[in-house]
Amino acid sequence: MLCSLVLLIAVAAVRVSTRSGLPTLLIYLGIGVAMGQDGLGISFDDAEMTQVIGYAALVVILAEGGLGTKWRDIKPALPIAGMLATVGIAVSVGVTAAAAHYLVGLDWKQSLIVGAVVSSTDAAAVFSVLRKVPLPKRLTGALEAESGFNDAPVVILVVAFSTHGPVDHWYVLIGEIALELTIGAAIGLAVGWLGAYGLRHVALPASGLYPIAVMAIAVVAYASGALAHGSGFLAVYLASLIMGNSRLPHWPATRGFAEGLGWIAQIGMFVLLGLLVTPHELGDDIVPAVVVGLALTMVARPLSVVVSVLPFRMPWQEQVLLSWAGLRGAVPIVLATIPMVSDVPDSRRIFNVVFVLVIVYTVIQGPTLPWVARRLRLGDSEATSDLGIESAPLERLRGHLLSVSIPAESRMHGVEVSELRLPAGAAVTLVVREGNSFVPLPSTVLRRGDELLVVTTDPVRDAAESRLRAVAQGGKLAGWLGAAGPFTGTGERGRSGGTEHGRSGESERGRIGGGGHGRPGEGGHGRSGKGRGAGGEGRGPSGGTADGPTGNNNPSDSGSSRADGATDADRTGGAAADGDRTGGGSGGGSGSSRHGRPGRAG
Repeated sequence: MLCSLVLLIAVAAVRVSTRSGLPTLLIYLGIGVAMGQDGLGISFDDAEMTQVIGYAALVVILAEGGLGTKWRDIKPALPIAGMLATVGIAVSVGVTAAAAHYLVGLDWKQSLIVGAVVSSTDAAAVFSVLRKVPLPKRLTGALEAESGFNDAPVVILVVAFSTHGPVDHWYVLIGEIALELTIGAAIGLAVGWLGAYGLRHVALPASGLYPIAVMAIAVVAYASGALAHGSGFLAVYLASLIMGNSRLPHWPATRGFAEGLGWIAQIGMFVLLGLLVTPHELGDDIVPAVVVGLALTMVARPLSVVVSVLPFRMPWQEQVLLSWAGLRGAVPIVLATIPMVSDVPDSRRIFNVVFVLVIVYTVIQGPTLPWVARRLRLGDSEATSDLGIESAPLERLRGHLLSVSIPAESRMHGVEVSELRLPAGAAVTLVVREGNSFVPLPSTVLRRGDELLVVTTDPVRDAAESRLRAVAQGGKLAGWLGAAGPFTGTGERGRSGGTEHGRSGESERGRIGGGGHGRPGEGGHGRSGKGRGAGGEGRGPSGGTADGPTGNNNPSDSGSSRADGATDADRTGGAAADGDRTGGGSGGGSGSSRHGRPGRAG
C-alpha cells in the first residue's frame, strides 16, 4: 500500500516539476526525507543495500538513456563529450579536492573522494528544465553524451580513493582507468551489436518479449563488463546506444517499457536516498557543502570546460552555458555511499556534504538555466518554432504514422497541402483543427495549431520528416530558395554563393554567363543581362551556336559537327534553339555545355 501511494505521489509530482522548472529528483528526495526518521519515523540506515539498489537503478537509467539517444544527434559532439568525461573530470576532481582540503579542512583522502563524487553530471536534470528553451544540437549532444560517459571514470576514481586513498603514482591510476574504460567499451559495443543482430533475426512468439530481451541484454553488458574488470556502466550505455539505433522489431513497445522502468528506477533510488539521510544531522554540514559547491560551480566546472573544449574553438557563450549546465543528480548521492560501505573515516559527513550540495545547487542552477540560455542568446530559435513530430511505426505495413503539431511561429502557416511537396510514399491523411478532424484536399491551407497525421513508407520516413521541418522553417519555397527563405546565399537549384547543383555562379547544367538553373544575378535561364542573344535580338546571334558558345559545344565544336560539320542539332554561323543565349543556353555553359539542344538554321 505504501509503495503504491509513493509511486502515485511521484507520478503526480512530475507535473509540479514541469511547471516549476525543478528537476524531479528534488521532489523524490523530498518524499524520502518526509518518510524518514524526522518525518513519518521510518528508520533506514543500510548504506550497503542503498548502494546495491542505487547501482541497479543506475544500470536501468543508463540503459534507458542509451536506448533513447539518437546517434545522429550526439555524433558531432562526441569529441567534446569525450574530453569533458576524461580531461574535464580530472580538472574538476583536482580543483574541488583542493577547495575541500584548504577551505573546509577535510584531509586529502576525504577531499579527493568528495571531488570525485561531485564531478559527475546528470543530463536528465538538465533536460528537465530545458523544455521551453532548447539548446543548439551541439550543446545538447555534448551534455547528453557526457552524462553517459563520465559515470564510468568517476566510479573508478571513487572506488580507488575509498579503498586506497591518495595514489602515489598518478600514472598508474590513469592507466587503470584507461584499461577499464577500454574493456568496458569493447564489451558494450560487442554485446550491443550481437544483441541487435539477434533481435532482428530471431522471431519471438510475442511482441511483449522484445522489451524484456532488450533490457536483459543491457544488464548482460553491465555484468560482463564488471566481471572482466572493465567499466560496466560504460558497457551498458554503449550497448543500449547501439540497440536503440538499430531499428529493432516492436520498437515503440520496447521504448515505452524502458522509459517506464527508468522512471521506477529514479523514483525508487531517490526515495531510498532520502530515507538514508537524517535531516537534523545536516546542520553542521551546510556551510562546508555550500563552500565546496561554490568552488565546484564557479571554478572547477568552468575551468574543466575551458580546458576540455580548447581544441574545438567553441564560442565563449557556449562554454559559459556548458559550465552552468553541469547539474548534479542521482550519481553523486549514490557514489557517496561507497565510502560508507568501505568504512572510510567521516564517511557519514561526506554523504551529508554531497547530499546538501546536490540539493542547494540544483535548486539554484535548475530554474535559472533557461534564463542563462536566453541571456546568452543560445536558445535554438529553429528548435523553439520547430514542429513537434512523433512517429509510430506501422510494422506489418512497413510504414510510419507521423503526428505533426504546427506551432505558432512555424512558417508552415498558410501553406497548402500540395505545396508541402512530400516525397513519393508520404501523404497527409488527416488534419485536426480546433477539435475537429477532416481529410485534407491538396488545396487545404494549413494553419497555426493544426495537428497533422502523415503516413509514410519506411524508405521515405526520414526524408518526409526532413521536408516537413524544412517547410516549417522556410515556408512553401523551402528547398527552392533555401530553408530560410529567398536569396540567402544558398539553395537547392543554384544561386550565387554555392548551390546544390552548382557552385559559385555555376550550376549543374551551366556556368557563369548562363545556366539552366544557376545564375549569379542574371535572368531565369542564363541570360547575360540582355535578351536572347548578346550580338542582338533574335533567336540565333551571328557567330553563336544553338546551345554552346563559339569555340566549343558538347555535341560538336565550332565549325564541325558529329558527322559533317553542319547538322540540324548544331551548326556554325548560328542556330536557334529553345535556350540559345550568349555563353550557353539551358544546356550550355561558358566555353562548354553538357547538352546541346536541337536547333534550326540561323
